[in-house]
Amino acid sequence: MHPKALLDACAELVKLSLKFEHPADMVVSRYFRDNRSLGPRERATLAETVYTVLRKKQLFDHFAPSGSGPKERRLAILGFHGPRDFLASALSDQEKNWLAQCDAVKTDDLLERHRHNLPEWLVQPLKDQLGGEFWALVDSMNQPASLDLRVNTLNDKREEVQKELKAAGLQAKSTPYSPWGLRLADKPPLTKYDAFARGAIEVQDEGSQLLAMLLDAKRGEMVVDFCAGAGGKTLAIGACMRNTGRLYAFDTSAHRLDALKPRLARSKLSNVHPAAIAHERDDRVKRLAGKIDRVIVDAPCSGLGTLRRNPDLKWRQSLQAVQEMTVKQAAILQSAARLLKPGGRLVYATCSLLPAENEAIAQAFGAANPDFSVLPALGVLEQLKVANAAGLCSGGEQGGDFLRLWPHRHGTDGFFAAIWVKN
Repeated sequence: MHPKALLDACAELVKLSLKFEHPADMVVSRYFRDNRSLGPRERATLAETVYTVLRKKQLFDHFAPSGSGPKERRLAILGFHGPRDFLASALSDQEKNWLAQCDAVKTDDLLERHRHNLPEWLVQPLKDQLGGEFWALVDSMNQPASLDLRVNTLNDKREEVQKELKAAGLQAKSTPYSPWGLRLADKPPLTKYDAFARGAIEVQDEGSQLLAMLLDAKRGEMVVDFCAGAGGKTLAIGACMRNTGRLYAFDTSAHRLDALKPRLARSKLSNVHPAAIAHERDDRVKRLAGKIDRVIVDAPCSGLGTLRRNPDLKWRQSLQAVQEMTVKQAAILQSAARLLKPGGRLVYATCSLLPAENEAIAQAFGAANPDFSVLPALGVLEQLKVANAAGLCSGGEQGGDFLRLWPHRHGTDGFFAAIWVKN
């Protein structure tokens, strides 16, 4: 595609994304479906340009008024993902001079809001938790995330799959914490590789893999993934169970569960039973009360731990929305807890960075449910022989009650998890 045409396409896609009517990944996917002639390089340029604009929106909004032409074009120029000489061939002399002036601005001369590119309601809770590490988190969240894979250990071994991918031209490193994980520097079209087609690998962030490990589901057990979504953790748990027992994948969205079906077929698992439920008090849930060995609740949340992948979330979420979410989280956790038999394990998890959705929910549940005892995440991870387990945990008198993952510390998305055992 000619540079001018590609820049025009970038500007069009930026304009659509900044309406915030739908998640950015949906907007980008729909644009690609409507423009099937786009090649892989053009798609990469379009997608990464949009995500750069979303990551640095406040800074680019600060620069944009000094330029000329439609605002979405100015934003696309600032966020353009590709060689500068390629971009320059699409610009007028006035635009080239303006871009050079923007590039010359030193980071230290910017206001804080133009450096962190976060909504103000989110800044203080993060500073309160991280102190001087706040800017390290900002830097990490303004970078694209790597692509993590989980090896399906039901049928394959990580080392062998790693060699297979290398032979196919993909450099995959072992993840530092999860024994199932591989990390790719690039984002190739995985569907064309045999390892994907036969179910040897699935896309799953290393942090999400650790959540499945915390449940530590065993052979022959009755297990529930209470908010299964598209089933990333469901598949990991099913493999842990060695395709035995019974694993229920519940979700209130039949559409999300539909995305599990092809993944489930590739995985070769037969112990997974997806079921759409109306709400957390659905009759299907009530019938299983007191019968389940292990339950994981990956609760609906703000998703702010995934800003490397979903930078639009920080502009689509609000403090009010988070407050409303916490009410739902507490209700879901309470309902899920009723499923467990004595001695059963309960895991509550989010991909949020906010204490209101994490520690506060866990502490309130513990106070309201004396028949559940905290199981420190540190002890579970050490028992599973996870490397540097202490560095993955926080909270409690010994500092190890909760799993707490941060992008800048651990290279994963931001995750939280708390564990209890029913007395």
